[in-house]
Amino acid sequence: MKRILLLDTGHEWGGGTNSMLELLKRLDCECFQVTACFYRDYSKGDSSLRKELAAIGIPLVVLPLRCQPLWAKLAKELLRGLLAWRKPWRQRAVFAVERLWRIQPRAQALAALLRDGNYDLLYMNNQPASNLEGYLAAELAGRPVVQHCRIEPKLNGVERAAVNRIARCVICVSAGVAEALVAQGVRRDLCRVVYNAIDGQQALPGPIHLPDVAAGTPIIGAVGSLIKRKSLDQLLRAVATLDHRPLPHLLLVGEGPEHRTLHALAEQLGLAGRITFAGFQKQPLPWLAAMDILALPSAQEGLPRVILEAMLLGKPVVASDIVGARDLVVHGETGFLHDYGDERALAAHLAALLADPAQGRRFGAAGRERVLRDFAIERYVADVSQVLEAA
Repeated sequence: MKRILLLDTGHEWGGGTNSMLELLKRLDCECFQVTACFYRDYSKGDSSLRKELAAIGIPLVVLPLRCQPLWAKLAKELLRGLLAWRKPWRQRAVFAVERLWRIQPRAQALAALLRDGNYDLLYMNNQPASNLEGYLAAELAGRPVVQHCRIEPKLNGVERAAVNRIARCVICVSAGVAEALVAQGVRRDLCRVVYNAIDGQQALPGPIHLPDVAAGTPIIGAVGSLIKRKSLDQLLRAVATLDHRPLPHLLLVGEGPEHRTLHALAEQLGLAGRITFAGFQKQPLPWLAAMDILALPSAQEGLPRVILEAMLLGKPVVASDIVGARDLVVHGETGFLHDYGDERALAAHLAALLADPAQGRRFGAAGRERVLRDFAIERYVADVSQVLEAA
C-alpha cells in the first residue's frame, strides 16, 4: 500500500476542491492510504473540509500559517518603490523575500511531515506556482512528487526549474494546461493530460424553485467563487444590455470577496430586481438545473467542472474562449465561445439563445452526449491512479 500525503495550498473551495473530493471517494483504499494536508480547514455553508474528508475516511492535517512578519512587509514595500520601473527585477526581489519568510519555512515543515509520517509520495492539488514549498519539501525529504495542475499556470524561473528537477509527473486537467506548461519551459515528457470528469450515472435533481422569479422568465446563471478572475462584472454588464421579453433573471451561485462589488454594480445597472445571489451551495446541480443558460466569462481556468455539470444537465454554455473552456465547449454545437473581455459578443450569444430556445435545447442535448462519452469519472480515476502507482 502506498502512503500518500495530499497537499492543497488553496484559499478557496472551488471546482478543483470538488474534483479532488470526487477522486478521493473512488481511489482504491487497498492500494492507496491518503492523508490530506491543508493550511486551513476552510468551510462553506454548513460544510467544512474536515467534515467532507472524514465522511470518506481521509484524515486531515492542518499546518497553521505564519503571519507575515513586519520586516518582510517593509522589505517588499521598499523593493517595490526602488524598482518601480524595473518590473522583472521587482518581481524577482519580492519573490526572494517571499521565499525567505514564507516558502522555505513551509517547505521545512512539510519535509518534516513527510519524514515523520513515513509517506511514500507527495501529491499536490493546485499548480506549481502555488505549490513551490511542496517541491522543495519533497526534495529535502527525498520523496517523489506528482503535481495535479488544475488551472492555467504562470511560472517564474525558480518554479519551472523545480518542476523539471523534482516532479515525477504533472497531471494536466486539459490539453491547454499542458501546452501552457510546455510553452513556459516545463518538460513535455512530464505532462500527462487527464481531463476532469463527472459521474454520468448519478441521479439528476430537479430545478430549485426561485420564488421571486415569475414563471416563464429565462434564467442566465453562473456558478463559482465570486473572485476577480471569474469576471462576473462582464456578465452583469452584458445582461443589462439585453432587451429580450420577458427580461432574463440572473442567478449567481457562489460567494467570495467580490460579493459587495457585484451587489453595487447590479444596483448601478438597474439589475437589483432581476438578480439572485444564492451564496455557496454544497450541491450546485439543483441550481444549475434552474438555469436556461450557463455563462462562464472567466479570465483563467483549468477545466471548469461547472461546465461539465451544466452539460450533464443538458444546458447550453456561453464561455470565454480560454484554456479549459475551449476543451469542453464546441462552438456552435454545445454552446458559444467569445474572446475574453468581449462583452458585446457575450451579450450577442446570450441574446441568440434567448431568441431561439430550440437552439439551446439542441446545444444542451449535444453537450450531454459529449460529457457522457468523453468525460466519464471512471476513466479519470483510473488514469490518476495509474500515475500515482507509477510515481
